[in-house]
Amino acid sequence: MARKTLRSDHSIAIYNHLTSPKSIHIADTIPFSSHFCNREAQISPVFIPKCNTYTLPQQGDRFVTSPIAANTAKLQEAFRHRRSVSESLTRGLSAEDMVVQSMDDASPAKWHLAHTTWFFEAFVLNKYQDNYRPVDPDYNFLFNSYYNSVGERHARPLRGMLTRPGIEAVRAYRRAVDASVLALLEQPHPRARGLADTVTVGLHHEMQHQELLLTDLLHALSINPTAPAMRPAPPADDTRAAGLVFMPFDEGLYEIGAAGDGFSFDCEGPRHQTYLRGFSLANRTVTNAEWLAFMNDGGYSTATLWLSDGWAQCQAEQWQAPLYWSQRDGEWHQFGLYGRQPVNPEAPVCHVNYFEADAFAQWAGARLPTEQEWEVAAGDAPIAGNFQDREYWRPRAAAGSGLQQLYGDVWEWTRSPYAPYPGFSAAPGAIGEYNGKFMCGQFVLRGGSCATPQQQLRRSYRNFFYPHQRWQFSGLRLAKDL
Repeated sequence: MARKTLRSDHSIAIYNHLTSPKSIHIADTIPFSSHFCNREAQISPVFIPKCNTYTLPQQGDRFVTSPIAANTAKLQEAFRHRRSVSESLTRGLSAEDMVVQSMDDASPAKWHLAHTTWFFEAFVLNKYQDNYRPVDPDYNFLFNSYYNSVGERHARPLRGMLTRPGIEAVRAYRRAVDASVLALLEQPHPRARGLADTVTVGLHHEMQHQELLLTDLLHALSINPTAPAMRPAPPADDTRAAGLVFMPFDEGLYEIGAAGDGFSFDCEGPRHQTYLRGFSLANRTVTNAEWLAFMNDGGYSTATLWLSDGWAQCQAEQWQAPLYWSQRDGEWHQFGLYGRQPVNPEAPVCHVNYFEADAFAQWAGARLPTEQEWEVAAGDAPIAGNFQDREYWRPRAAAGSGLQQLYGDVWEWTRSPYAPYPGFSAAPGAIGEYNGKFMCGQFVLRGGSCATPQQQLRRSYRNFFYPHQRWQFSGLRLAKDL
């Protein structure tokens, strides 16, 4: 999963896998419901559709139709929609907004638009359209992210130096590739299943970069001392957060991982049993008011609350508050996509890293949940909440009874390292490079954020980041032992 830093491009791996004679799985329906695995930003690694195993046809096989390929109209509709969302996210941005790169972990908005287009050109058109000629041969070097097997690529920290091609050239590139992909989907194809599956991967890949586009742009705008807003602020939310309640869950054996009834990344399986001791989980995420209490009580200056590595980094970087917080006239403000505004005490705290989240939990007399506890608690809860699609790009306070905010608003840190499930093995060939190799030194987050497309999320989805990273919409929910 997504970071992917939010994570990276898993497409080449899928592409190579889809064009081998190995058996794979594809899902039955569209629209798709998976999350980005953008290794670019550190979000989930490669996803493999799960359902209806069959062997892909090879070159020269007769025309065959898979459940997805059978409904090309829906696939085309999904393609048009997802591509248009990326364009809509950049509405109102200047050319300067779209070329700036504020740190190595982030990429310019223009690059995100070009890179997601490069995926469709490199892995769909180059493979499935006879005698395809690239729009510009240089784009394979400029917009490849980290696929060594595809060829050399422009250095990631220098993406912000790409003043050419300009934004209009990139948009023309998108239009040309879109037209070619849609035309390709119009015609019967001898490898229709592979074509449909690869387009599907591209759509999930695009969703991943849509979240990254927003979080990377937020970081870039935060560097500007005038604190410019990306969009006008929506009406203020005066919702009062529900009181903090810990909800108990029994010990026992539980099934964990993707159930095989829809899309999932391979890191979400195999589905397996795990034993959990009794635990309780907070009914909502931690609020800004609660975080302010931690700060006022010396949370950032009390070494005994912190993990050793976290304390060292806290001191070295002089953390005193969440990322994007600043004091003005004695009052704390938070910078976001709507500019700088007073901190809403009722809203979930966000832009905190694993080290900060763990220190807060220690201070609160609690702990972070494991990812297995989170997944069990989520149960059959609907995937509903404040997502990117609602265009309310800041966390909202949660009211009501029962477990709140399981999905949307903020990614929730867990205490679980991003590690393979029992029985996991990386697939042979290129696909294996974008899974197991990232299972080191990172921690799992669950649930999605206000910048995550809703279609990407499901209960088993595992996001992951390094413990020091703060620029995503990451928060926390407390847990306790029973």
